Amino acid sequence: MATVTRQIKDLRTPIICVMGHVDHGKTSMLDKIRGTTVTDIEAGEITQHIGATEVPLYTIESLCKGVLPGNIEVPGLLFIDTPGHHAFTTLRSRGGALSDLAVLVIDIIDGFQPQTDEALKILKQYKTPFIIAANKIDRIPGWRVNPSFSFTKTFESQPDNVKNALDNRIYDLAGKLSAYGFSADRYDRIRDFTRTIGIVPISARTGEGIPDLLMVLVGLAQKFLEKNLKLHVTGPGVGTVLEVKEDKGLGYSIDTIIYDGEIRTGDTIVIGGKEKPIVTKVRALLKPMPNRELRIVEKFDHVDRVTASAGVKILASDLDKAMAGSHLRVAREGMLNALIKEIESEIERAKIVTDETGIIVKADTIGSLEAIVSELRSLKIPIAQAEVGDISKKDIIEAETINDPLHRVVLGFNVKLLPDAKEHMLESDVRIFNRNVIYRLIDDYADWEETQKKLAEKKKMMEIVRPGRIKYLVNCTFRQSKPAVIGVQVQGGCIKPGNVLIKPDGSKVGVIKEIQERNENISFAKKGKEVAISLDGPVAGRQIHEGEVYYVDIPESHCKVLEFQLKDVLSQDELETLIEFLSIKRKDDHFWGK
Repeated sequence: MATVTRQIKDLRTPIICVMGHVDHGKTSMLDKIRGTTVTDIEAGEITQHIGATEVPLYTIESLCKGVLPGNIEVPGLLFIDTPGHHAFTTLRSRGGALSDLAVLVIDIIDGFQPQTDEALKILKQYKTPFIIAANKIDRIPGWRVNPSFSFTKTFESQPDNVKNALDNRIYDLAGKLSAYGFSADRYDRIRDFTRTIGIVPISARTGEGIPDLLMVLVGLAQKFLEKNLKLHVTGPGVGTVLEVKEDKGLGYSIDTIIYDGEIRTGDTIVIGGKEKPIVTKVRALLKPMPNRELRIVEKFDHVDRVTASAGVKILASDLDKAMAGSHLRVAREGMLNALIKEIESEIERAKIVTDETGIIVKADTIGSLEAIVSELRSLKIPIAQAEVGDISKKDIIEAETINDPLHRVVLGFNVKLLPDAKEHMLESDVRIFNRNVIYRLIDDYADWEETQKKLAEKKKMMEIVRPGRIKYLVNCTFRQSKPAVIGVQVQGGCIKPGNVLIKPDGSKVGVIKEIQERNENISFAKKGKEVAISLDGPVAGRQIHEGEVYYVDIPESHCKVLEFQLKDVLSQDELETLIEFLSIKRKDDHFWGK
C-alpha cells in the first residue's frame, strides 16, 4: 500500500527518547532501524554517552512495508539514545526533558529492572507520552523467526503455546505498569492511546515488530503532537548541549539537539560554561547523514542552516569550557543581555559541589562527569575534585595530600594517563582506576574499597587484644611454677601467647608464654579447644587453682575499639565474653572503656 507523503514546511521533526535498563536492547533496536552497527563499537557494548539519530520518513516507509497510513506529515523521527546504566540518571533526565515521545525498551524475558523503574519515574516527572518496546520476543521458547515481519504477521505464524507465553509476559508488563498508575495493553488491542500505554512486542535482533513500533510512533506524533510540532520552527534556535568534545582537526565542538527554531552559520549563540556563559559565533554546522549516529559518525555534511528538530555538531571558539546539559540559545538582535542572565542562572544550578576531602574524578565530558558524581554521591563517597580532562601529575600530587588512604584515589573515565603522571606514579601510593565503561569503573572502585576496608579491619583485629575466657581443668597441673604449665579449656573467644590473664575479681593471674596442642606449639586457641599453656607469674596450687575461670585482660583503649568499632565482626561467643569482661572492669568504675 503506497503512502501519501505531504511535507509541511514548518513541521518540526518529533524527538523520540529511547530509554531502558542496561542491555535490554536500546541501541540494538536503533541499529536495526537505521541499518548501523553502533552496538559493536560501544565500550562493553553499552551506551556511554547520549546520542542522536535522524531517521527520515523514506527510511520509515521502507521498514514499514506498507503498514503506514496515508497522509503522513512528519518529516521523520529524531531518536535520542540514552545510556541504560543507573549512573546516567542526569543524562536520561536531560533526554526525557527535551523529547516529545519516549520508547521504554524492556527485555520481555527479564522484565522490569532498576533502570526500568527509574525511566518510568523520569517519564512521569516530565509527563512525556511513551510506548513500551517489549524486546527479545525471539527468545521465547519455540518462537518461529520471521525476519523483519510486522508483529501481527509474525504472531499469526506462531504455535498456540508460544502465543500464550507471549501474552502472559505482556500481561505481566501491564500489571507492573499499573503499579505506577498506567493502564497498558498490547498496542493492536488499544483504541485510545491517550488513555492506554501501547506495548509493542519486537525483536531488535530479527527486526520483527520494528514496522509496528515505527507505525505507532508516527501515528502518535502526528495525532497528538501536531500543534506542538508546528510551533516556533523558524524563530531563534533553542537547543540542549549533549556532549562537549575535542575532535582531531576540528578543535572543540558541541553535539547539540536543536529542538526549537533554527540556527545558522554566523549566528551569535549563548551557551552555559563551567564558570560563566559563553558568547560565541557559529563557525560551522556539521550535520550527520540521515540514519547515522551523531556521536559515532566521522563524516558530516557542512550546512548553512539547521531547523528543529535535529542533531548537529557545532564548531565555534571558546567551546572548551562549554557545559554539557546546558541550553544553547541563538541571540538575535536585542536578545543578548537577557539570554546571558538566563544562562548565568542555569550555571549556578548545575555546578558540581565538591567536599573538603575525598577522591579525585576525571572524565572525558561534563555529561560523563555528572553521571559519575551522581553515582558516587548515592554511594556516599566524598569527592574532593571533579574535572573534565586527562589524568595529570598535578592530579596525582593532589591525591597524595588526602589523609584517608581509601580516598587517595583518582577515578578516570575514558581519559588518558599523561606521561608525567605515569612517571610520578612509580613513586606514589595513589591508586588509579581508569575505565571506558562507567558502571565498571564505579564497581571496580567499590570492590577495591570494600577489600581495603576488610584488610584494614583484619589488620586491626590482628593488633587488637581480643576477648577470651578459659577454665583451669581438674587434674591438669603439669608444672607448678617458673613457668606454671596447666591444662585449660577455652570457653569463649580465643587466647594467644602474650595475653595477660585476670580472675573474675579483677586480680592478675599472669602472662601466657606458650600454647601447646598435642605437644606442638600453636599461635592461638579458639572456643572449645583443650590445650596446655605456660604461665609466667603464678604458682599452681597457691595463686591459681584447678576449676578456676580466667579472662584475657584487654587494655582499655582496645576495649573501646572492640565495643564501638569492631562489635559487628566479633563472633557471638567473643561478644558474650567481652560483655562479661566489661562487667568485671566496671564494678568499681562504671565508665571504664567508654
